[in-house]
Amino acid sequence: MLYLFDTSALLAHYRRESGWQQVQAIFDNTAADILLASVTLTEFARRLRELGASDAEARQTAEAYRLLVNDVVSIDERLAFAAFDLARATPKRLPLADSLIAAAASERGACLVHRDDHMSHIPANLLRQMMLSVES
Repeated sequence: MLYLFDTSALLAHYRRESGWQQVQAIFDNTAADILLASVTLTEFARRLRELGASDAEARQTAEAYRLLVNDVVSIDERLAFAAFDLARATPKRLPLADSLIAAAASERGACLVHRDDHMSHIPANLLRQMMLSVES
């Protein structure tokens, strides 16, 4: 199975927050192919900085997670327009970075793994998704 992790999935895993065990199970599944969108590396490192990591720690952590996945999907012109189309088809607002990440998953035929409620509004016929457990 092909998966693409959203930044929220990486953060859940790294911080051992709700849903992290689902992410770990995918990492442990030797049959799983795991992708990241290139923008996820930036978003992840920036979020780690907001949470108190130093520049070096944030960069090293993002680089370490990069080594855990099979490939990074570059955001090019084709994906930029696919993200626009995906956001336009979604009834609720879809932030820019999330539309790019979702488009990368959709274009690769991957299941998007996330815990962002706004992603769940993307029409199911446009994107396969796995919403991670979220504590109430």
